[in-house]
Amino acid sequence: MYAYNLFRSTQQDGLVCAVPEERSVPAFVAGPRWQFGGRLDQDEPLLGFDRQAARTGVRFNGYYLFASFSKEPPHQ
Repeated sequence: MYAYNLFRSTQQDGLVCAVPEERSVPAFVAGPRWQFGGRLDQDEPLLGFDRQAARTGVRFNGYYLFASFSKEPPHQ
């Protein structure tokens, strides 16, 4: 099981990129449209985050993109 670093889109699209702590952060996340959104431990629930899909995404891409259903607007 992974602990993930979360990177949130600063746009209104609600996208979140979850990257396992031991993996490199993808280059597109370093752009101005993304900001660090905290850390997600293996036992914490996060609405919109699917652990099985995350494992598959990480296996093929090194990260997992998903839509967050958080009620908090993105910080700009």
